[in-house]
Amino acid sequence: MADLEAIQKKLDKILKKERYAHTLGVMYTAGALAMCHGEDIETAMTAGLLHDCGKLSPVEKQMEMCRKYQISLTETEFMIPALIHAKLGAYLAEEKYNIHDKRILDAILYHTTGKPNMNLLEKIIYLADYIEPGRKMIPGLPEVRKLSFTDIDRAVCRCSELTLGFLERMGRTIDPMTRQTYEYYR
Repeated sequence: MADLEAIQKKLDKILKKERYAHTLGVMYTAGALAMCHGEDIETAMTAGLLHDCGKLSPVEKQMEMCRKYQISLTETEFMIPALIHAKLGAYLAEEKYNIHDKRILDAILYHTTGKPNMNLLEKIIYLADYIEPGRKMIPGLPEVRKLSFTDIDRAVCRCSELTLGFLERMGRTIDPMTRQTYEYYR
């Protein structure tokens, strides 16, 4: 398995202070959710620690890295650049951090949009990113936090519903996978 301490040291050097604090919050929240739901703790913590490893630079640089590493981006990802870090992160986790567990790579890949019929690890990372203790309070957050430990599928449904509602209210473009996630879990 991954050397979490070594990865933490690397990320501490390259991520902004706030992003690194968030990353640790996601890692520990993923570990707690794994304990609660019977997922492998180290696997969940590894995915949580690396979930934002692709967010190490501005979006323009992320796009440049995707071109360099031949990571294909969808039209939606060009329209919503905030999604690019997930795809880049899955690539970097494998190539730079030597993670070859497909479950971890997929959890990183889908942590922003979710997807229909996620496996347990994917659900854990999707939710841990949303509920970690450092997140600023937003409507529905306490409910999603509680559901994450009591009914993980309902938590995914509510999380995706709140995300869609926020994006719609803000008039933002919505990735089709985000809507599909909500429709599936609804």
